[in-house]
Amino acid sequence: MVAAAAAAAAATATATATATAAALLAPGLKLCAGRARVSSPSGLPPRRVTAMASAPNSSFRPEEARYPPALELPIPRLSKFKVALCQLSVTADKSRNIAHARAAIEKAASDGAKLVVLPEIWNGPYSNDSFPEYAEDIEAGGDAAPSFSMLSEVARSLQITLVGGSIAERSGNNLYNTCCVFGSDGQLKGKHRKIHLFDIDIPGKITFKESKTLTAGQSPTVVDTDVGRIGIGICYDIRFQELAMLYAARGAHLLCYPGAFNMTTGPLHWELLQRARAADNQLFVATCAPARDTSAGYVAWGHSTLVGPFGEVIATTEHEEATIIADIDYSLIEQRRQFLPVQHQRRGDLYQLVDVQRLGSQ
Repeated sequence: MVAAAAAAAAATATATATATAAALLAPGLKLCAGRARVSSPSGLPPRRVTAMASAPNSSFRPEEARYPPALELPIPRLSKFKVALCQLSVTADKSRNIAHARAAIEKAASDGAKLVVLPEIWNGPYSNDSFPEYAEDIEAGGDAAPSFSMLSEVARSLQITLVGGSIAERSGNNLYNTCCVFGSDGQLKGKHRKIHLFDIDIPGKITFKESKTLTAGQSPTVVDTDVGRIGIGICYDIRFQELAMLYAARGAHLLCYPGAFNMTTGPLHWELLQRARAADNQLFVATCAPARDTSAGYVAWGHSTLVGPFGEVIATTEHEEATIIADIDYSLIEQRRQFLPVQHQRRGDLYQLVDVQRLGSQ
């Protein structure tokens, strides 16, 4: 009897929680001038959705939990648009990979995407042996950087914003795992060199050390584009929540992580980390991986995904080559932040996130 009662209580609690979550995510809100509103059942004028703790306790000093203070979200040229995540098959033929990526980008743009995201290391195999061979001198451009040149040209010709996945970059004596972001004019808007190198050793499962050939980047990267302010990370960068928090404090609408999680950590952590970064910071997270090739030396998990600011999976795919086309609506960010007003509830009297780079530039 006790077990039955406990089971019944648990079922009731689960049903209540599910109903509550469904109500919060239901499309019953009317968006007006970028603000979330609800209709009054009495027919009175609609009222603004109010946070549970709209008047923060000043002794908590939430504004001091981010130093320098967090920036307001900027107003982008496009606040509602289609994003494409191109989960590409990758071979050892670099020319084929470049042409194949271009075709996928062109198809995504023809399907209405204004932002296109490519995978990590899409122009050649993901391996320490291949990085030096496939690396490009981005600063030199032209024939020294055919992948880079293609991305710039196709972004300009299609008038889209392009997060160009990542390629191996040669700069002087160093190699980097680098993501280039292009504006709709084809100009380079930002370049992110992978900050956290993928050095892991799980006995009997996987051992990989990017640091054997690659150098770590030294700067977080936030890029202002036609489709909003985007924070860039590459694969292993997603594990470090401080970087995502820093991007959120800099006013990012969207975090993009080209990545290639493997068959050991992918099933356990790939979606978990994306949803955590989105829910923690109440913004959008987009990831793009290469398609799985079981004959490759490094086998990718796939599962490119778009996650919304409530931690909800908006769109995803499996491991085969595919392109996801999904809608992003930045008005949901403010709506979700009104539902859960954590920005007003942080304990700046107890902890603080310091943006060293921003602080040093002031």
